[in-house]
Amino acid sequence: MTSILTARWLLPITSPPIDGGAVAIENELILEIGNLQELQKRYPDASVRDFGNCAILPGLVNVHTHLELTVFRGRLEESHFQSWIRRLITLKAERLTTDDLMLSARLGCIESIRSGVTTLADTSDSSGPIIALIESGLRGSIFQEVFGPDELQAGSSLEGLKARLDAHAERLNSAGREAQNRITVGVSPHAPYSVSAKLYQAVARLALDQKLDVAIHAAESADEAALLRDGGGAFGESLHRREIRFDPPGCSTIGYFDRLGVLDTSPLLIHCVTIDESDIALMAAKKARVAHCPKSNAKFGHGVAPLNLLRQAGLPVGLGTDSAASNNNLDLIEEARFCSMIARAERKDAAVCSADEMLRMMTIDGARTLGIDHTIGSIEPGKQADLIVVDLNNPHNLPSYDPATAIIFSSSGRDVIMTMVAGRVLYSDGLVSSIDEKLVGEQILEIQNRL
Repeated sequence: MTSILTARWLLPITSPPIDGGAVAIENELILEIGNLQELQKRYPDASVRDFGNCAILPGLVNVHTHLELTVFRGRLEESHFQSWIRRLITLKAERLTTDDLMLSARLGCIESIRSGVTTLADTSDSSGPIIALIESGLRGSIFQEVFGPDELQAGSSLEGLKARLDAHAERLNSAGREAQNRITVGVSPHAPYSVSAKLYQAVARLALDQKLDVAIHAAESADEAALLRDGGGAFGESLHRREIRFDPPGCSTIGYFDRLGVLDTSPLLIHCVTIDESDIALMAAKKARVAHCPKSNAKFGHGVAPLNLLRQAGLPVGLGTDSAASNNNLDLIEEARFCSMIARAERKDAAVCSADEMLRMMTIDGARTLGIDHTIGSIEPGKQADLIVVDLNNPHNLPSYDPATAIIFSSSGRDVIMTMVAGRVLYSDGLVSSIDEKLVGEQILEIQNRL
């Protein structure tokens, strides 16, 4: 059955906005775009839903999340990053069960759906996020984390990673073809301070052999840079206290990854705050990709990633919210606004990061960063019908002379009134249809009491 969605604005992203635009959908695919009258002539039997003074645009792509950490929103407000990590690990181990982490991931999925995110790349340690993602109807990539800073742990860590990957494959097989079409699985050797050189090399070989995508937290902080430079900083002190040997390579994180063969996987590098032009040249040569998480980086006081240099080098860069534990929300529209503002402030140039550029960054550029821009990220015939509708009727959006400006500089995820993935409506009329919001909310409050 063919259906048509129409609104005051249709924003295909890869082509100009259409005033009075419409999109025709059949099953999970986009058939055609144009103005409403044209499409009604071509598809006279199609049902029509008119959203009025709204904007229809592609579903948003969040290239870095930690859904299982959503329950820590506002609980971990330590001012030092290393202390934040230590507290997170302690609370997670001592207070939360596997079921709690699954509920946390469900909450993150609900928040994502409500704020117009249709695709996300989640870096996770537990099974909760893939279970929640299957249930939710969202599209995404699950990057299974692996840890092991001591080289003596490398073998057992790798075997544990393989077992988790096998379990994920079984879950997807049991879920059926529809879920398999939406969800992929990759690996995430966490960060230089939590993964030994030997384990990095082993995971890189596994990823290349099995054609697995790779995501890594990289060049995030000054403490990480100090660890690699001379074994110092907070991470160096932590490893020393635990009597874990680390031989500093005396180079940048990116140079270290190159020496280990990790860059040969063309990884998704998360954060990239402390990189320089030589790092960027190396990343470009190895076809790396970048998850830019400006709010999380700013909240921890880590700094601002050199977005302009990354884009000038042709590197795919998408927007990520990071976790609700560090952001403190998963609102990608808010992330895009903050990204633009902080880039302009840092460069003292109001011409950078325009509204149109930000729209691209959280749609087609995000899809390109995840390697799925042939499938999603723009409204084009033949692509998946991953669509959202943003309401422009609210007082903070009136008047709206330009839809891109209204969305990026006036709106938030709370203005999203419809979210669709592969032709299936996941959110409409104020309700998420794929997950029981009321039940999850009640269960999260129980976890909050324990935390």
